[in-house]
Amino acid sequence: FQLSPSQINDVLRAGELSHKILYLNGKNANSVLRFESNQLASNTPIEDRRSAATCLQTKGMMFGVFDGHAGSACAQAVSERLLHYIAVSLMSRQTLEEIELAVECMKPVLPILQWHKHPNDVEYREITSQYFENLRVYWQHLLDLDTEPGFSLEEAMICAFKRLDSDISLEVQAPQENELMRNIALQVAFSGATACVAHIDGVHLHVANTGDCRAILGVHEEDGTWSTLPLTRDHNAFDEFEIRRLKREHPRSEEKTLFVNDRLLGILMPSRAFGDVQLKWSKELQHSILENSCDVEALNIYQYVPPNYHTPPYLTAEPEVTYHKLRSKDKFLVIASDGLWEMLSNEKVVNLVAGHLTELNVQKPQLAFEKPVNLGYMHSLLLQRKNRGIASLDQNIATHLIRHAIGSNEYGEVDQEKLAAMLTLPEDLARMYRDDITVTVVYFNSETIENYYRNNE
Repeated sequence: FQLSPSQINDVLRAGELSHKILYLNGKNANSVLRFESNQLASNTPIEDRRSAATCLQTKGMMFGVFDGHAGSACAQAVSERLLHYIAVSLMSRQTLEEIELAVECMKPVLPILQWHKHPNDVEYREITSQYFENLRVYWQHLLDLDTEPGFSLEEAMICAFKRLDSDISLEVQAPQENELMRNIALQVAFSGATACVAHIDGVHLHVANTGDCRAILGVHEEDGTWSTLPLTRDHNAFDEFEIRRLKREHPRSEEKTLFVNDRLLGILMPSRAFGDVQLKWSKELQHSILENSCDVEALNIYQYVPPNYHTPPYLTAEPEVTYHKLRSKDKFLVIASDGLWEMLSNEKVVNLVAGHLTELNVQKPQLAFEKPVNLGYMHSLLLQRKNRGIASLDQNIATHLIRHAIGSNEYGEVDQEKLAAMLTLPEDLARMYRDDITVTVVYFNSETIENYYRNNE
């Protein structure tokens, strides 16, 4: 079964999302120019999720990529909730008090986030009120601290990640009359997700990472070359820091069994994640929760206690936060799930984005028509575009990256036959050749960044 080029494009472009920042009379000059994002499933349904939102209190923008495992439930919950937890962590005491008062008086609450969503981005509508209640408990806790919350951005991100993971764990332990709510809480807690979230405010870029999604910067050097600046480390068995951290946290007698076959306890590739309570709770707690649950098999809950499970927790959702002060030569940020990085190196990704930028700039002037426009002239223009190859068809850079990730041959060129084959693999085979891929590329406004330095010198 052979897909035509247009069918290939339809499959690749189904998840495209792009958003351009509006400038009103040059005011509100955001350091983000635009962002483009896309997803391609390997699992059915896809286990990756993504989020993008403007934080209405800090005016910062947030972008997240979430890679689920053992189902999509945890990635789904984290993609809906984590940005809210970060936003609340960044609020002043006064704002938190205003929001709490509005809820108490049953008045409309100040919106916290302005979401930038794709129509296909699903939501657990049934459980939104429950999530809101638990978010409220969190901001009440912040108000109880008796001091101005005043977290630094790094502290806010760490606190939000840890608090949400703790809530996921507690929600499944709380008595719940509603069967649907209980089932969702079980699926969220017993599946897992890694997460990478960027917060961009002016020239201040913070990236919080838990697991093996990755964020890199594309840097345009003064000599015209492009370089790559990694902003995250993959948390897995190949990272020396992670191995040392886990050895510090567990007895020496367990050194040999912490990682088996490059997996945490022989089970999990990432060494940090949300959910996955079967690597965090005691055996007794797991047993008591699952014993009282309804049909665990129907919920696809994976019950397995590893042979060397002695001193949990073995897994944490605590992120590593990186701070970078943007410079005018920092042109774009790429955040993607490991499905992309398994196929393409950091350098290759930056070169593909840079090449695409150059190509788009070359295309623009050629679309200025000479007058009068006749059919022959239009025909020659179309031929020119066609001859520049199919790759130039992608307006969305995330699609361009996914196309190269699954369709590149050994020379780094897209092979149409390989691309078609990779997109028509049967469901049970697809997972052996490629993972779910989610990519978000954020372009920076160099002019705004330059103005910042000019005005703050």
